[in-house]
Amino acid sequence: MNKLGNMQKLAFVTGGSGFVGGRLVEALVAQGWQVRALVRGQKAAANAATLGAVPVLGELTDQAGLSKAMAGSTVVFHVAALFKMWGKQKEFNAVNVEGSRTLVEAAVNTPSVRKVVMVSAGAVVQGDPVPLVNIDERVPVQQRSFAPYSASKAAAEQILLAANGRRDGFQTVALRPTLVWGTGMPMLDQMVEVVNAGNWQWPDGGTQAMSTCHINNLVDALLLAVDHGQGAYFVADAEDGTLRSVVSDLLATRGVKAGDKSVSFGMAWMLAGVMGFFWNLFNLKGEPPITRQMLRLIGKPFTVNISKARRELGYAPRVSWKQGIAEMQSSI
Repeated sequence: MNKLGNMQKLAFVTGGSGFVGGRLVEALVAQGWQVRALVRGQKAAANAATLGAVPVLGELTDQAGLSKAMAGSTVVFHVAALFKMWGKQKEFNAVNVEGSRTLVEAAVNTPSVRKVVMVSAGAVVQGDPVPLVNIDERVPVQQRSFAPYSASKAAAEQILLAANGRRDGFQTVALRPTLVWGTGMPMLDQMVEVVNAGNWQWPDGGTQAMSTCHINNLVDALLLAVDHGQGAYFVADAEDGTLRSVVSDLLATRGVKAGDKSVSFGMAWMLAGVMGFFWNLFNLKGEPPITRQMLRLIGKPFTVNISKARRELGYAPRVSWKQGIAEMQSSI
């Protein structure tokens, strides 16, 4: 155990029972950290405890509760977020923006906390639907009304980074992973449902290049950020794929094939706009079959340059696409 006298390294994690947060908790515990995990219910509390964390029931909107929960922690990992492809902007803002604001204020006012590391999103730089290839951190963040999730993450990231240096020794880091994948990824369940329902078509044939980020590579970057870096960093796998190669390989781990139906991006964008209009007009339940938020995420080439993370964090993606897919296949 890494101890200093009777003190052990203590970390506070939001979203500690989720896909990313759960892997992070396991990795922290394996490194000898004590972990407190913010959870919202008894099931999540039980999951966090199984992973080795001390669960703390609470809400991102409760600054006093957050301050109490993170007292004594040197690092706060902010992983919790509302992520879905459809919803009102105010719904995303309540969790992703105001929740992040409250968490940052609590951390700034907790003397033991020297760093807040947040899982942001590669999508924070995605504005109008145009190709973004081999981009780096100099590309400005964007907020668009058709992409409420991405817009809320961009606003949250700005709040976090603005807090860097607000007191002596206080730093903030925003990691921007591209599509996070690996064994247990929740998004794959949704993809399988869409394909099995016959609703999947490849935008522009699925030939657009895309960067991905294996869950273990993201966790490595989170751990590296404890002692290195400040500011924003793209994190991704060493190799890029195409939408068709990535989705096809992921679906194949479930024995599912997407077929060859294709639709032009322009047509898909128009249909998504029409569907969104009627969903809003009639306040329809559930999500439209296709949304502009989803199309913006996957419909145009999007690849990132991870040189800054390599240089400043010491980041080196260790899980390849082939290794990660093999692990997913063997876990079934």
